[in-house]
Amino acid sequence: MGEFVRLEVADGIGTIRLDRPPVNALNATLQEELRAAAQSVTADPAVRAVVLHGAGKHFAAGADITEFTTVSYQEMVAQSGALSGVCDALARIPKPVVAAVTGFALGGGCELALACDWRVVAEDAKLGLPEIKLGLIPGAGGTQRLARLIGPAKAKDLIFSGRMVDSEEALRIGLADRVAPAAGVYDTAVELVRPYTTGPALALRAAKQAVDGGLNVDLASGIALEAHLFAGLFATDDRVEGTTAFVEKRPPKFTGR
Repeated sequence: MGEFVRLEVADGIGTIRLDRPPVNALNATLQEELRAAAQSVTADPAVRAVVLHGAGKHFAAGADITEFTTVSYQEMVAQSGALSGVCDALARIPKPVVAAVTGFALGGGCELALACDWRVVAEDAKLGLPEIKLGLIPGAGGTQRLARLIGPAKAKDLIFSGRMVDSEEALRIGLADRVAPAAGVYDTAVELVRPYTTGPALALRAAKQAVDGGLNVDLASGIALEAHLFAGLFATDDRVEGTTAFVEKRPPKFTGR
């Protein structure tokens, strides 16, 4: 799609690939291209699931710190929403999204992975939010998404210390969902989302919206959101097909409508 981000679509799976050697540092151009890729897979009905992957040895080693050395407070006030907006664009993709993490996923790179539904992590990968070592804090959703994912105490440990975790610890604390050899991470991520390419797309969309939206409201509001989304699915062809197939004791053939 651009200089640093490629989008490939095959068999219902859209692969967004970061390609800015050597470590896929997230400069302004890459961020804008990634936002465009997220919007493209959101709008493309041929894409039923998404894999976010880093070309080369690394997923993404965070923001390009060389761009931070001369930025003033006033300039950062204007710019600070850019990377968080990219992470939000990834998080809002209404389809199953998995990060295939090899090498480093640090700082903004880790925040990109946190914006996905799942993380498949290489055995030798390192993940972390080291911003504190620069006199900063995560600024693209890291403090919020990490705490919701692994709990506030564990999130504070990683954020306050800025330390990196390996794949074993990431899996143990819930930062990783699966661990695979580095050479097999992408294929493992594809296999994780492949079943959803033939699933009921509108029901999957509603399920994601219910879970993610419910995390940001009180329980009663979350239950009301769920009920609204549940009722809406009765207007879909896939609901007719799914319930009819159940009664007829045959596998459903969903169309995504």
